[in-house]
Amino acid sequence: MMNETLLAGMREATRLTRAGQLHEAMAMIQRTLHGGLGHAPAAEASREAEPDTIEGRCRVVDDEPGVTATPASPAAPHAASTGHARAHSQARPRPAAASHERTPPPRFGAGLHELLHERLRGQWRDNFSGYRGPMPWSEPLPDRPPIVVPDGARFITGTYANDAGTRNYKLYIPSCYEGQPLPLVVMLHGCTQGPDDFAAGTRMNEYAEEHRCFVAYPAQSQTANGSKCWNWFQAADQQRDRGEPSIIAGLTRQIADDHRIDGRRIYVAGLSAGGAMAMTLAVTYPDIYAAVGVHSGLPHAVAQDLPSALAAMRSGKAASPCAASAAKAPRGAAPVPAIVFHGDRDNTVHPCNGDQVIAQCAPGHAGRGAPAASGPAPRVEVQRGQVPHGHAYTRTVFHDADGQPTVEQWLVHGAGHAWSGGSSGGTYTDPKGPDATQEMLRFFYEHPQGEASTRVS
Repeated sequence: MMNETLLAGMREATRLTRAGQLHEAMAMIQRTLHGGLGHAPAAEASREAEPDTIEGRCRVVDDEPGVTATPASPAAPHAASTGHARAHSQARPRPAAASHERTPPPRFGAGLHELLHERLRGQWRDNFSGYRGPMPWSEPLPDRPPIVVPDGARFITGTYANDAGTRNYKLYIPSCYEGQPLPLVVMLHGCTQGPDDFAAGTRMNEYAEEHRCFVAYPAQSQTANGSKCWNWFQAADQQRDRGEPSIIAGLTRQIADDHRIDGRRIYVAGLSAGGAMAMTLAVTYPDIYAAVGVHSGLPHAVAQDLPSALAAMRSGKAASPCAASAAKAPRGAAPVPAIVFHGDRDNTVHPCNGDQVIAQCAPGHAGRGAPAASGPAPRVEVQRGQVPHGHAYTRTVFHDADGQPTVEQWLVHGAGHAWSGGSSGGTYTDPKGPDATQEMLRFFYEHPQGEASTRVS
C-alpha cells in the first residue's frame, strides 16, 4: 500500500500540474522519488483542496526489468531500400513466474510520471484546440482531393533515411524545369498537418510555378510525434547532425543531388512547430539555408522538454527567459536573414516568440555581434498597412550596419494562430491577412547566400 508521504507527493504534483506549474510539478516528483517532499505544508493543504479521486491514467510497471518489443517503424521498408535500415532487436518473452513467487508491487514513480505526462499531453492538445481542421483525437476527415498541378509540372513523393530516422516528403517540380539550376524552398508543416494540406493552405506550389522554384514538404511521422509536430522542443532535436535537423538537412541535400538546385538559393520556412524547427535549421545549418521564414513559431532552443515548451508557447517564457534564448545560437555562426510572421491575437504561440526569433536573427539589434560604439547604429524602418477588407499589419524592417535589410517582422493585427493570407482549402489559414507566401518568396529571392558560403554537396 502506498504510504502517506508518497500519496501526499502525488496529490501535490497533481495540484501543481492542474495549476499550470509544470516545472514545480516535475520538481515535486523528483523530491518524492528521492524520499522527501520538501514542502509538507503545501502537500497537506492540497489534501484538503483536491478530491481523493485523481483524474488520469496510471500504468503499472514491474520492478523486475524485462525486454520489451520495439515496434517496427512503418518506414522501415523504405530505410532498407535506401541502405540505411536500422536494426530492431527481437523481444524475447519473459518466462512465467513460478506460482510461489510474489508479484512485484507497482512502482510509484512510474505511475506518477505517467499521470503527469498524461496531463501534459492533455494541455498540449488544449493549446491546439483553436486550430481549424482535424485533431489527433477527432474523427478523421475524408481524404483530401489530390492537388492539381499544371501541365509539365510534377508533385512527387520521396523518402530519406539516415541513422536518426526516416521521413517521407513531397517535392514540387515546376513545369519550367529543364535541368537549369533553380531555387529550393523547404516547407515544414505545423502540428496535425501533412504535405498536401500545407501545400494547399499556403498555395506555395502556385507561387513556385510563377517564380520558378522547387518546393519540398517533409512529412513528420506520427510514430515520432503523435500529433505530427516536429520535435523542436527536445534537446536531441536541436543540434547539427543529430535528430530531426539532420534528417531534414539530409533530405535537402538529397534533393540537391537528385536535381539541379542552386546551392546559393536554398531556403526553409515553417508554421508553428514547423516554424520553430525551421529556426533550428537556420541556426544549425547556415551553410545550407540562405534565409528562413518563421510563421507563428518559436526561437531556437527556447525549450528542452514538454513543460518548458508549453511555458514558452503560453507566455513566451520557458526554463530560461525568452530573451536569453538568443545566446544558444552557435558561437561564431553568422545569423541568416529571416522573415517572421505572427498574429497579435495568437493564443497558441504567444506573439512574444516572434520578437525573440528576431533577437536571434538580428544580432545588431539584440546585442550579439552589434557594431562598435563608434560605428553607425543599425536602422529600423516601420511601415503600417491594411489588407482591403482584411487585417491591418505592422511591417518592421531591420537593417544591418551597412544599411542592408536583413530581417523583416510582420505583426498581423487581429490574427490568430494561422498562415496569413492562406487559402481556405488548407487548415490553419487566415485569408484576411497579408500574403505570407508571396512575401516570403520575395524576401528569399532578395537574399541568396554570399560567395563565401559553402555550397550544398
